[in-house]
Order: sequence, then structure tokens, then C-alpha cells
Amino acid sequence: MRIDIVTKEFPPEIYGGAGVHVAELSRVLAREVDLHVHAFGAAREPQVNGATVTSYQVPEYLKGSNAALETLGIDLGIVPDVGGADLVHSHTWYANMAGHLASLMHGIPHVLSAHSLEPLRPWKAEQLGGGYRLSSWVEKTAYEAANAIIAVSHGMRADILRCYPEVDPNKVKVVHNGIDVSLWGRDEGTEHVRALGIDPAKPSVVFVGRNTRQKGVPYLLRAAAKLPADIQLVLCLGAADTPELAAETATLIDGLRAERDGVILIERMLPRAELIQVLSHATAFACPSIYEPLGIVNLEAMACGAAVVATATGGIPEVVDHGTTGLLVPIEQVTDGTGTPTDPEKFVADFAAALEEVVSDPARAREMGEAGRTRAEANFSWDTIAQSTLEVYRSVL
Repeated sequence: MRIDIVTKEFPPEIYGGAGVHVAELSRVLAREVDLHVHAFGAAREPQVNGATVTSYQVPEYLKGSNAALETLGIDLGIVPDVGGADLVHSHTWYANMAGHLASLMHGIPHVLSAHSLEPLRPWKAEQLGGGYRLSSWVEKTAYEAANAIIAVSHGMRADILRCYPEVDPNKVKVVHNGIDVSLWGRDEGTEHVRALGIDPAKPSVVFVGRNTRQKGVPYLLRAAAKLPADIQLVLCLGAADTPELAAETATLIDGLRAERDGVILIERMLPRAELIQVLSHATAFACPSIYEPLGIVNLEAMACGAAVVATATGGIPEVVDHGTTGLLVPIEQVTDGTGTPTDPEKFVADFAAALEEVVSDPARAREMGEAGRTRAEANFSWDTIAQSTLEVYRSVL
């Protein structure tokens, strides 16, 4: 059986959870099927972990256009190369149109994995302008036509059916994201954390993620201002989506630094070895997201033995076991798709209180971290996820 995966992200160009998912899933699937990966970006090795890999760039005639148009140009280039596949599997809206058109062109089933939903990320209009309307049309068209949709959580499945009521509920299957616990584990060494300016002898709250509206970084920064002064705040923070968000974040960070020490900003993607050590020394890992279909980063933190304090939204409650592997912070959200808390000050105060509860009791935090590691091992292995994905494939072939 030949399976073709279409994805925006693939090693070495990975910047989010969807890319991690595709990399890990493809590594395991290649043992079971003839796997071909069609990825956006610079040329890669033709064989990666048993998969045949082809890379695609923006066509010359579209370079400099709106990002959504550039994406569709890449998608069109992929479609002919899917010929010969038994099934095409696309990940994120960037790849969905390639999957949809390949299905029509070659008469094969299209399975798509839902890692996020455009209607629940309306702030993207700030980045894409009219391109957001285009990306939303692409996603809706692909979802309604797909033979099967894989949601990464039950929360995500509910969101899909709410956003796209024309989708047949029977074709939406839940297959969680996962973690390779052989690659992610506790490292109590200190050479990397010290080099980054982190004091391993002091308690710390760690955040890792992109600076997008959905990740809720400004809420975390406001919550951090309420924490005891001896708590370090470690921000492994990607570039902001918009100049406005960058300015807001910078102002809040400057304000924190004016009032307290131990605010450590790391604005680069850390190699895995360094990140593992940062997570291993975290007293609490913070996930203040206001939209999160699952959150692989929470699994990475759990695998490294960190207690997780996270928003009780999306698929996060399916990962974090409240009171056992960390704490879930309740949130009431507006229904306009932005995920904005109805009472932002209450959410900030509740998040700060949960963080303080964890960091003030290091022994309990350590117990939560150990329970998180056990939970990650037992419930979120990639071998299990690959087999579940294969079952979805077989159901439409």
C-alpha cells in the first residue's frame, strides 16, 4: 500500500506541533507502508527514515504574493506527483488543497488531519488579510469533501462538527498526538540551563511555544507579575505573528524585568538536548493557550517530568490529568472564535494562583511530574497512534 503524506512542515523545517506530528508519524508508518512525503520548503534528502521525500517551493510567478496564494501555488505543484498513491493524507490547511485536488485528479481517498481550525483563529486575518478568507475557503472545501478526518482530540472533533456542520460526524475519527518517550526524558544535568542563565537551584516556570494569539503569552506574563519574586520565568518564545503582538509582549516583558529578576527570554529554537534540560528543571510548565487542539508541548514537558499548569480548553484536558499530572485552569470564553476569556482578569488571577500552588510545593510538583511521565508513556506512544491511523486508512480504501 502506497500512502502519500502532504505537509507544510517536515524535518529539518519544523516549527510547531503539526510538524512534530508528521515527522513522528511518518517515521513509524514507513515501517508498515510505502510512504511518500511531499513537503514545503528547501530540498531534503530523498530518503528520510524510510520515507521517500520530495520538497516544493513557491513558483517563481507567485513569489511575493499573499502567503495564501503562495501556498496554493505549492499545492498545485504537488498534485501531479501524488499519482500512483493509494491514498493521500494532508496535514493543516496549507496542504489540504493539494490533498483534495489529488483525490479528484487521481481518484483516490483523501484523509486529512485536523491540527487547528481557521474559524477558531480569526486573528490570522491580521497576517493574511484577504488570504485568511482564502485559507478558510480551502479548509472548508477540503473538510466537507474528505473521505475521513482525523481529529487530534475529542475537543477538536467537537470543534470540527461545530465549525463545519455539513461534515458527516461518522467520518471524523479521534487519534491523539503523541510523544516518543525514548527521545524525551528527564535530564538533571545543569550545563545547558546554566549556559542559558537559568539557576537550577531556584524554582522556575517555563513556557515553550510560538508567540501567537492562541498561545496566550500576554496572559502568562500578566500572571507572572503576581508570582513571588524568587520564581524564575523562562520564556522559550518564538517570533510574534504580528508587530502588534510583538510590541505588546515586549512591553509586558520589560515591565516584569523592571520589577523582578529571573526573567529569562530565549528567542531561538533550542536543540532537543537543551530543551529537555530546561523542561527537566522546570518546577512548573505553563501552557496558557486560549486555543489548543491537543498540545504536544505538554506531552514533551510531561515526558521530562515537569508538572503542567494549563488552560482547560480544547484537547488539553485529555492530556493533563488535573490534580495528578498538573493543574487545569478553568476558562470561560467568548463565542466569536477568538477564544478570548470573558473575564481576562479572572483568568490571569486563576492562572497565577495555579502556578503558585505548584511552585510553592516542590515535592508535590515532582510527584506530578513523575505521574506525567508515566501517563505519557502509557497513553501517547507513536506506535499506538500509527496503528490507529492505519485503521482510518483501511476504513476508506
